[in-house]
Amino acid sequence: MRTLTVILLTLSVLLVSSMVSSQNTRFSDPATVVQDEFWGKLYADGGTSFFCETPFTSKGFLLTDGYIYPLAQVRRALECGTSSQCASDDRYRQIASDLHNIVPVRNRTEMRRRNALYEELGPSGKPDECGIRQSAQFFEPPEKVKGDVARTVAYMVDTYNLPWAGATSVFKNWNRMDPPDDGELTRHRRIAEIQGNENPFVLEPDRMENL
Repeated sequence: MRTLTVILLTLSVLLVSSMVSSQNTRFSDPATVVQDEFWGKLYADGGTSFFCETPFTSKGFLLTDGYIYPLAQVRRALECGTSSQCASDDRYRQIASDLHNIVPVRNRTEMRRRNALYEELGPSGKPDECGIRQSAQFFEPPEKVKGDVARTVAYMVDTYNLPWAGATSVFKNWNRMDPPDDGELTRHRRIAEIQGNENPFVLEPDRMENL
């Protein structure tokens, strides 16, 4: 009986450890994370903007930190109020500090997409110079990052029990059509080193089929 109890306790500890390691538990101060970890470490040497692939060597005034899973939808899901009200919500602060969900975005692009749901608009929507299609309520990213978007949204849904930021079938299709490339894998590896956890859908894209 004692042996069985020890085994059950061990399994419980392993399960809790697994759950903890699957999400961001290292950071919970969004402003500091953006400044020190995102711009200060992850993109310290520059990079390219997420949707438009515009090269940059430093942040500059044309770029901002964007959230693939929009924070407005996080606030709505948590029902914590406005951005200033949610700033005192520990769960919101943890989610808003997750580097897997933060990308460098052109200010103009971020202003247009921050409250939109993701959708496949098809030929009915005329693409802009970056390949973005958009309507009043929906946003379709360029082909080259559709899989990146899908795997990040899946991570946020699975990790933090958030609702999908669009139709589930759309994200699953994007995941299939745009598998992880070297750029996505490199960024993922660097985030895992800084933050201490991984996005399992980048390492095993087929996992999305089970959501």
